[in-house]
Amino acid sequence: MSDTMSETAYDKPMPPLNRDSKPFWDSLKEHAMRLQRCADCGKIRHYPRPVCDSCYSMEVDWVRASGRGKIHSWTITHHAFHPGFLGDLPMMLATVDLEEGVRICAQIRDVAPDQLSVGMAVRVDYEDATAALTLPIFRPA
Repeated sequence: MSDTMSETAYDKPMPPLNRDSKPFWDSLKEHAMRLQRCADCGKIRHYPRPVCDSCYSMEVDWVRASGRGKIHSWTITHHAFHPGFLGDLPMMLATVDLEEGVRICAQIRDVAPDQLSVGMAVRVDYEDATAALTLPIFRPA
């Protein structure tokens, strides 16, 4: 898979865009991940959603993420759950604890499977899948 694909070549499911998630996806297009933060209590949350799970406020702002984190867990996928992923197999997916205190799942690149470890330092990078969609990926820090 190339880092940049045309709209017609991208045959994978698209993430849902709504008023809560659009700022997250827009920030990835700018290669600057932003996370949702409660405007009342300050708790950072991911995945984007309308209500703070700490204080139940609906007030929100967005903060730039450091992009640094540590691997919490990972899996190596050998079976495509969608035909669009057949060419990506085997695919390594990591659950990463970001410095901001939230977890995010994304593909991890530039590391051999036997080099992965819990607590391994990683950094976010960006893959322009289409002109309208940029995906977060992780690489060793």
